[in-house]
Amino acid sequence: MRHERFHYKTIDDVRAAMRDADADFPLSEDISVLGAPYGFRSRRAANRVLFQPMEASDSVPDGGPGELTFRRYGRYAAGGPGILWFEAVSIAHEARASRNQLCMTRENLDGFKRLVESVKTICMRQNGFEPILIVQSAHSGRYSKPEGTPAPLIAENNPLFEGDSPIAGDRIITDEGLGALPGLFGESARLAAEAGFDGVDIKACHRYLLNELLCAHSRGGAYGGSFENRTRLMTQAFDAAAAAAPAGFMLTTRLNVYDGFAYPYGFGASREGGSREGGSRESGSREGGSQEGGSREGGPMPDLTEPLRLIGMLKEKFKLELINITAGNPYVNPHVSRPYDKGNYVPDEHPFEGVARITGFAKAVQERFPDIAVACSGLSYLRGFADRLAAGMVGSGAAAFAGFGRMALAYPDFPRDVLAGRGLDAGKACLACGQCARLLRAGKSAGCVIRDREVYRPADE
Repeated sequence: MRHERFHYKTIDDVRAAMRDADADFPLSEDISVLGAPYGFRSRRAANRVLFQPMEASDSVPDGGPGELTFRRYGRYAAGGPGILWFEAVSIAHEARASRNQLCMTRENLDGFKRLVESVKTICMRQNGFEPILIVQSAHSGRYSKPEGTPAPLIAENNPLFEGDSPIAGDRIITDEGLGALPGLFGESARLAAEAGFDGVDIKACHRYLLNELLCAHSRGGAYGGSFENRTRLMTQAFDAAAAAAPAGFMLTTRLNVYDGFAYPYGFGASREGGSREGGSRESGSREGGSQEGGSREGGPMPDLTEPLRLIGMLKEKFKLELINITAGNPYVNPHVSRPYDKGNYVPDEHPFEGVARITGFAKAVQERFPDIAVACSGLSYLRGFADRLAAGMVGSGAAAFAGFGRMALAYPDFPRDVLAGRGLDAGKACLACGQCARLLRAGKSAGCVIRDREVYRPADE
């Protein structure tokens, strides 16, 4: 199916394009389902809208929140999502993705405390409740740039990303080095709880270190090869966080269930071969993942056997009650994680195929684990119709929470508009242009250059 830009004026236009693209995702006119509360063991979300973690590179030099950080989260809080999932906060300086990535330490903890208190106060004043606050605890791995230049820390070499210029062997983290990381994840959880967050996300997505280890089939030692070894650091990080945080503190993860790369380089990919060719769709992926996808040349068939096994382990051992499902790599196959239709990179698929694929993964996890609240991704591409997709996912039981990232940057008060019955204003919605990501890659503070030009300009201006 050829790539097609978004041009739909009515919901009927959207439905017709879905049929043409052979893309299946639920749409609903009953937006009221997004206003339903959700009860966790120790907390209650006021509604089913979740703001996704969107790294913006606007910290002060010591890693604490800067002026733009307070501005951004204040805007989010006023919008009124039931769950506000804070962006990646590095567990160590050397693991930062940029010199301005947030990095929580004992020395700058007061800044995070002020940020949390500000968010709670603003949301209570504007919406009458406090959102559940989750913070993403992260190690950037091969994307580490703590001083603004690449300083990768990798699980193993990967020709898909490194080509003919492999990263030097001394940048491959040793087993000893990996063994020291759980303590940092534990300290991150302890600090997050002290700052006032309700939970921590042990980040395992988008090819950052924990995600990379999940497909480290060629690595030797205690952290590579077998499923038990490849998931070892993940479970050790959860163990450390559970030991460090107080009772009732939520432990969760934003997890790639499908990387979009063929075995052995991708997690959630079939070992039996098979791929999409020319953007066509195939059926028959195992373990319920019925949406296919991958790189521009055609990606591998998904196989969710290992991702579902990992989620089951986390549920059994850590009483996992919330999970955030995503896919792909924003640096290599960005359409897998955030379908879009502008920019220099144009995937060989209809964007609706990407929407169907990523929402289909969330549905597969939710169906397998009905007692875990699944947050879905990939909704913002629908622009002014994104609330219909959100309501369709929640109302059909395909996900418990509708996750929005780019939309939150562009239109942070959309939950308040939608839940008040005013609808989603298409004139304020995200246009899926990718400019926010280009700002981040250029080392600038990220935001919406279309809807928030008071602060942000395109990376080339």
